[in-house]
This record gives sequence, C-alpha cells and structure tokens, in this order.
Amino acid sequence: MQSTRPGEPAEAPREERLVGSDRVLAVLTELARHGDGIGLDQLSRATNNPKPTVHRALVALRRAGFAHQDTRGHYVLGDEFLRLAFAHHEARPDHLRVQPILTELARRYGETAHYAVLDGRSVVYRAKVDPPVGAIRLTSVVGGRNPAHATAVGKLLLSYELGDLAAVRAWVGPRALERPTGRTVSSAEALHAALCQIRDAGYAVDDQENEPGVNCLAVPAFLASPTVPSGAVSVSALAYRTPLAVLVQDLPALRATIGGHRAPEPSA
Repeated sequence: MQSTRPGEPAEAPREERLVGSDRVLAVLTELARHGDGIGLDQLSRATNNPKPTVHRALVALRRAGFAHQDTRGHYVLGDEFLRLAFAHHEARPDHLRVQPILTELARRYGETAHYAVLDGRSVVYRAKVDPPVGAIRLTSVVGGRNPAHATAVGKLLLSYELGDLAAVRAWVGPRALERPTGRTVSSAEALHAALCQIRDAGYAVDDQENEPGVNCLAVPAFLASPTVPSGAVSVSALAYRTPLAVLVQDLPALRATIGGHRAPEPSA
C-alpha cells in the first residue's frame, strides 16, 4: 500500500481509475452526448482524464472512423460509428427490441405491458405481453387501435407533438372528442392541461379513461432518438387489483426496467 504524508489526501485506488479500453469507451460515450461537438478541454474535464490521455483515445477512435474533428476543432461521432449503429438499428424492428422490456414488466407487475405508437388521432399497439400466470388478460391486441386522448400512451406521445393550446385545438378540430368512459377528457382545454402536466411529470396515466376498471401508466421509449420517442411503453392493470397509485409509486423501478429507453428527466 502506498503511504501518504500527514495532511495529504490519499491517492485514489488504482482499480477506480479508467485504464486502456475503458478510457476510449468513456470518451466515445461522452462524444455521444454532444451532437454539436465538444472540445478537448471539455472532454478532459467530463471524463476526468488528462488531456494527453483523452487525445490518445481520440486518435484511436478517429483511426477507426468512430470520431471526427470538425473545422472548429471540436470532436463528434464519426460516420463509421453512425453507419454501424444505424445498420444495427434497422436490423431490429422496434417491437422486437422492446419485447424483452415488456416481458420483464409483465412478470414484475403481474399485469399486461404494451408498446404503442401514435397514428393520427389513434394509438396502435405494436407489441403486447400478458403476465405469465394467474391474471385476467386484457382485450387489447397487437395492431389494435384506441383514441389517443383516452389512453396513457396516446396522451404521453401527444405531449411531445402538441406544444400549446392552439396546436391542441387544431388537432381536435371541429369534431367532438370521443368519450369511451365518463372520465375521458372532453375538450381541447382539458386535453391541453393534461398534456402540460404530463410534460412536467415525464409520464402519463389513464385512470379508467379508455375502459372502465382498467388503469394504465406510460413512459416514453427512445428507440430511434435520444429526444423524440419512437413510441410509449405502458403497464395496464385492473384497477381493483393494481391501483394506479401503486404504479405511480413504483415509477422509478419501472423506468429502471426500461433502462436505456427511459424518459429524460422532467423539465423544471
């Protein structure tokens, strides 16, 4: 063990330092957070490594085509990295990529998990996993539709598309909003208020608004972009068996299950 003089801070254990390929991966990960580029000084501070060390990692990444230096001297992800990432993405449809997440959610809660996308005034269910044993199955089907404003997944996705009351009014148009239950929002103003609350919270709920006796909690899934959700993942439950408050209370665990597809932090 290396000794230190009295009053001097102890040196960090060697196993806590980034070494070799770990440094390169740390730099690559940081580059992915800066679409408009990042300078060497910033990279050094962000990865907590000396500039010469970061520069050597960048040389390796540039040699492989995984990093590129622009005319300002900033570094961005390279075309070869993007080519590989997009090729992998295109080879795995979103409903297949999200399937393991739905399976884990259905197992964890003993309820049905869905993945849905927005299509006009409706949501379309791309994937569904029922609980493995001992629970009543919901009537939803893959390919089925429901009114977007009456579902947690739909309201969540609408919150990304309809930024103000004028946009909500234009989306609603002259037709009355369909009301599957007495709890469904019935006006553009009520829908706008709900979407504002969803944007602040980072999740959406359906408190028996689409089907009596069924509630739901939904969070966005970022399968193609870090800022624009490709769809929404939800847990739908019989209200008497799994109250909505239980799902909301367990939101951190639900987001942890979704992992890399979890929603960004709510705005202040």
